[in-house]
Amino acid sequence: MNPSDEIKARLDVVEVIRGYIDLKPAGVNFRANCPFHHEKSPSFVVSPDKQIWHCFGCGKGGDIFGFVMEYENLDFVEALRLLAPRAGVTLKQVDPKQNSRRSRVLDAMELAAKYYHHVLMTSQQAEPARQYLKKRGLDEVTVEEWRIGYSPESWDDLVNFLASRGFSPDEIFAAGLSIRKEGNSRYYNRFRGRIMFPIFDANSSVVAFTARVSPEREATEQMGKYINSPQTIVYDKSKVLFGLNRAKQAIRTENFVILVEGQMDVITAHQFGFKNVVATSGTALTTEQLTLLKRHTPNILLALDADSAGQEAVQRGEQVAKQLDYQEVETVDSHGRIRRYIDPSQSFTLRLKVIIIPSGKDPDECIRTDINGWRQAVASAIDVMTFHFERAFAGINTKSSDDRRKVLDQLLPKIAQLGQSDRSEQGVWLKELSQRLNLEELALREDLMAFEKQLKNQHTTGRGEVQKITPLVKSREEQLSELALALMIKFSELIGYAIRQLQPDQLVGQENRLLYNFIVIYYNNSNQSTILPVNPMHSDAGETESEALAKTANLGYSGLRQWLRTQEDTAPAFNGTVLSQLDYLALLADKEFYHYEANEPKVELTRIIAALKKSYLKNQQKEIQQLIRINEQAGDQVATDALMEQFKLVSEELQEIEQINPS
Repeated sequence: MNPSDEIKARLDVVEVIRGYIDLKPAGVNFRANCPFHHEKSPSFVVSPDKQIWHCFGCGKGGDIFGFVMEYENLDFVEALRLLAPRAGVTLKQVDPKQNSRRSRVLDAMELAAKYYHHVLMTSQQAEPARQYLKKRGLDEVTVEEWRIGYSPESWDDLVNFLASRGFSPDEIFAAGLSIRKEGNSRYYNRFRGRIMFPIFDANSSVVAFTARVSPEREATEQMGKYINSPQTIVYDKSKVLFGLNRAKQAIRTENFVILVEGQMDVITAHQFGFKNVVATSGTALTTEQLTLLKRHTPNILLALDADSAGQEAVQRGEQVAKQLDYQEVETVDSHGRIRRYIDPSQSFTLRLKVIIIPSGKDPDECIRTDINGWRQAVASAIDVMTFHFERAFAGINTKSSDDRRKVLDQLLPKIAQLGQSDRSEQGVWLKELSQRLNLEELALREDLMAFEKQLKNQHTTGRGEVQKITPLVKSREEQLSELALALMIKFSELIGYAIRQLQPDQLVGQENRLLYNFIVIYYNNSNQSTILPVNPMHSDAGETESEALAKTANLGYSGLRQWLRTQEDTAPAFNGTVLSQLDYLALLADKEFYHYEANEPKVELTRIIAALKKSYLKNQQKEIQQLIRINEQAGDQVATDALMEQFKLVSEELQEIEQINPS
């Protein structure tokens, strides 16, 4: 087996997905609310038998790798790295020429982290760094867990070490670990004489470093107290949250996350048992970071310093959270025009609160010196609007007209924003403002309307024309086509009957017709020595139902999927959608036909085929009528007569079907 097949053989898709979301039994499968879009009723289905998953709400689906890649935002190689240790599979060293550049950079970062940590723990040169960490209250277990390290005061030790392990100068530079010397092709270490804090992505891969100057060099350091890795192909600071890899499970358990600013805040919090804490690492909160968090919880507590920068961070968080409430989707219509709309199914309401840290301390200091005060601050977190009110009224004389104006200028725009999502909440806060300032609510409402108009103009200017519509759904005929194929996949004894009754053109949807053609080939190939042409009309019309049942005894989802895998490189018509469509329809069959017994599947398939034929024939009638009009206008009586005869035959066939299946 190759590594991916071995991992899939050892890991159960249900158990892996259950590590991320709650699954509940639903017949032979499991069901949950989809983690990839917001929904009220569960449409996310996992099949332990087929080892696949699919969401019937947003349409996403796949195998164990597909889920991890989607949930963790990984490429395939990264998902392989993540799942291999869980499965007990050792990934062999890959030839550098065959390995992806991204994977090589991750390997270099991992090796650099090990090198720096070894230096910290063993080198005499790192003694001041060890004493500093001890003074900051970090014990040896914490230093080991977070893999804190030290970069020696050297120009080339790391560069030489990585080169000795097979990494090229270009790869070391691409990882952000070296700097190219001006005027020549020589490289030297980016980090020298610094305490190294590895930055991990959500899957515990080292992607960057924050480097603090060693205490004995602090007074003379020219480059700054802290320097960070540059942006690389594996590191984008706007898309990474420090500590998320270690906090994910606690966040899901507690159902809230505490967001702080500094890395030491996170490390100290975890050491003292507060495991659901992550940091932005000094960057402004981004949409990508909140999107990462919303996978685990909608409840976010901001633990920020009580200064102007902290207040700006709260405002930024609120702004970004509101963006996630209205997710825009872009599609192309049948005329090739780009349409944008707000998709409610992909929107996700985040609930933000603010932790007021006692005595103006940062979380690190507060936890180390007043742990009970920290616990109380977390328990007493206030909503964002309360935070804004408290800050706006701090030190204000409500009898001063100037002070009242300052308060209004700060709070009315925020109350106006509430009106975009919750009018009732907006009314509550407008009333609160009028009472605190002893002003008429009606007068405030007039000012509020001016701010709302301004917001509306900003919204139109910034986002352009956005239609709030529901995405296009599948037609009735396409849904019936899917159900017909699903019945064939689940009840393989019906395949022979279906291909005698249903032509490929009578199915709607290119993916459905393509899969049906492969099912016909598979059926014929399984029962005869040669493969027949892909035309159901060539099947043995005299075959009895018992003969069909005997022929299809070894057919079914597993056999069909295994056979399709062999066609990937040989069948010209094969494309990547065939297998995913098969998986989707197999789960659809389990969902819709789980309780079917005895003759129910055939009865349902007969009804569906009749409906598809009716639709197909009615469309043929319309097309023929249009051609008749064109030929009549052209004066071509011969063609018109032939089309009239064709129309008559189609009408008779339609009438016959309607007599047998009137519904």
